[in-house]
Amino acid sequence: MTDSSGATEEDQAIRGVEPWRVASSGLRAVREPEYVAVEQPVHVHIKDVGSYTLMCTPGDRIALAVGFAFSERIIGGRKDISLVQECLDDPGTILIELVDSSVCGSRDDVERFLSNTPSVGETLHVPIALLLDVVEAMHTRQSIFAQTGGTHATGIFSADGDLIAFAEDIGRHNALDKAIGQCVLERRSMAGCGVALSGRVSFELVSKAARAGIELIAAVSAPSSLAIEVAERCNITLCGFVRDDRATVYSQPNRILDLER
Repeated sequence: MTDSSGATEEDQAIRGVEPWRVASSGLRAVREPEYVAVEQPVHVHIKDVGSYTLMCTPGDRIALAVGFAFSERIIGGRKDISLVQECLDDPGTILIELVDSSVCGSRDDVERFLSNTPSVGETLHVPIALLLDVVEAMHTRQSIFAQTGGTHATGIFSADGDLIAFAEDIGRHNALDKAIGQCVLERRSMAGCGVALSGRVSFELVSKAARAGIELIAAVSAPSSLAIEVAERCNITLCGFVRDDRATVYSQPNRILDLER
């Protein structure tokens, strides 16, 4: 997608800078051009519900807004949206109108979330090798990260390892919301799917996955203690450190086919 100037979303997501590079060896400092990831606000206005400001990387802003509304229980799916579009006067604002504003909710605390979220299904069973392949496939699509080193990525994948949604953003939560939003907009069910994450796993990320019916999380980095607890209670298989031909399985190991116990 391009804007009126012809710039692509990737062009808008990076910015050139010229920092000083300094070495401890005492060599003369030099200035070298490089790219950094852009961080800017997007305003999500949901009619009769409220307005929210999210700090994000340009690109997939409509998917981000829809994924955020879904993850926050403001909508239950694409059927609840009567209109979603960028504001004509302000492209930095996404307007959402609901079919019925009574579907809206609010942020839940941990126990309230757990009491209102059913356990996910159990249809996904995969070998560790597939998770490593999916993480690698996600890495190969991280074009903004390749230029800046400053973004996170999310890839939602099917049982056969195909990425059905992918997103990059400076924020871990935003990247997941964008990928979820893509699926919601396409009316694509995420039940029985897994998700690859480029960073660490917090409670919020597990709760978003549970809300979407995602059965397995494969993260490059570590989970928090609360993320493990929530994953266990929601019947989600949580894998961390999925890299270097290995993975650490923290909860619900039954979905990992080649796990010897």
